[in-house]
Amino acid sequence: MARNRRKDMGDKHSRYAVCLENVNKQYEDGIPALVDINLKINPGEFVFIVGESGCGKSTLIRLLLRELTATSGKVYVNGYDLNKMKHRVIPKFRRGIGVVFQDFRLLKDRTVYENVAFAQRVVQKKESEIRKNVPSMLGIVGLASKYNSKPTHLSGGEQQRTALARALINKPSILLADEPTGNLDPRNSEEIMALLEKINENGTTIVVVTHDVQIVNAMHKRVITLKQGTIVSDEIEGGYNK
Repeated sequence: MARNRRKDMGDKHSRYAVCLENVNKQYEDGIPALVDINLKINPGEFVFIVGESGCGKSTLIRLLLRELTATSGKVYVNGYDLNKMKHRVIPKFRRGIGVVFQDFRLLKDRTVYENVAFAQRVVQKKESEIRKNVPSMLGIVGLASKYNSKPTHLSGGEQQRTALARALINKPSILLADEPTGNLDPRNSEEIMALLEKINENGTTIVVVTHDVQIVNAMHKRVITLKQGTIVSDEIEGGYNK
């Protein structure tokens, strides 16, 4: 198993959490979604990816999750060569990545506890471990008292915290957050971003796709701006002007 993993990992690329080289993505209608993308994200970085609707942000996230493959160029995530990845390896690869979406995507008929436990059962954790890990994670995201609540009884901020707990429960090295504050009010948005910053301080690489100008400009993190599928700026402590 270790030998197979090393086949996917090259010395040049394994040092990065994310590495894209001359990546292009063109859809069947011939319209380019990404054009000549070169991007390196180090382990432990906190990065915003910004740009107007249709600029290629969602396509980029889907490439990093191996939901799409590049038309040309090379894509490496956690050292894996995604272009050469066999289908049977994808589930294992995705265990190293947590994902949070704008619309939460919680199981509405299950409690907060069960939503988070579900992610552990997928990777076949023992029930004894789940009973230990889930309450601990719910404490980290501030939901210890909500473990028995259904998503429909939670606020938007609490639902996103539940989604975060589920994304983090298996200790991924990378967290991808696609418009994580898109359905939240300013106060809850700030709380979610503070939580992401705390998670980042503990070593998790954070990549946030957003159009929230205020949050980006307040946090002083690395900002990558896309326009018409191309990276037009990459600033270490950048801002975002629409």
